[in-house]
Amino acid sequence: MGVYRAISDREFGDIASRILFEDNHILVFNKLAGEIVQGDKTGDEPLAETLKAFIARRDSKPGQVFMGVPHRLDRPVSGIAMFAKTSKALERLDAMFKSGEVDKRYWALVCSRPAQDNAVLENYLSRNEKQNKTFVCRGGKLPANARLAKLEYTFLGSTERYHLLEVKLYTGRHHQIRAQLSSIGCVIKGDLKYGAPRSNNDGSICLHARSISFVHPVRKEPVYVEAPVIQPAMRQCIKDLESIQKP
Repeated sequence: MGVYRAISDREFGDIASRILFEDNHILVFNKLAGEIVQGDKTGDEPLAETLKAFIARRDSKPGQVFMGVPHRLDRPVSGIAMFAKTSKALERLDAMFKSGEVDKRYWALVCSRPAQDNAVLENYLSRNEKQNKTFVCRGGKLPANARLAKLEYTFLGSTERYHLLEVKLYTGRHHQIRAQLSSIGCVIKGDLKYGAPRSNNDGSICLHARSISFVHPVRKEPVYVEAPVIQPAMRQCIKDLESIQKP
């Protein structure tokens, strides 16, 4: 009896096709919206466990597979999810994320074009655990759990109805991009929680972790990984943008 569940040939092929980078210490995966990175109260299998089962089959591992999670991605968000295959890599990546040594870029498809084509947003954010929602603090005394959040966005182009922004994160707060963009009137397509007028058919929101760059925690070499958009709700809009001249 194996340690992990059996992976079907179809699932095995799908997982293999979405590995963007892998070595002995790190695995970078192109997550679909709806997949969870780490276990939660739903009890659904997280990617960390799915990848353990995949590696156990692929590498014929009879025992435990290590798969640490240094970076989390919200369930309705697609794109780059990073995993650590060794405890050494996990410890070092944890420290790198906390100190801001990892450059993370996102694509956000928003319902309204921002007033400025490039801007830095700095806000204090407060998380409401019961609502699982983050609010931008506006004036008055800050809540005890308020945390400073900073991002920079750049306008990339527009379709007939939507507008594509690239977002660089300087901090990693709960729902940070969703809350900060909605606070300037740029609600992400499909994000009902933060004010979108309608949902996407697949339950996703049009926020995609597009790229990540960092110095490898063990080999000390620069690593850059980019994730293609494969989520249907966002992919068509990106295709529409290909024929539009960027500013």
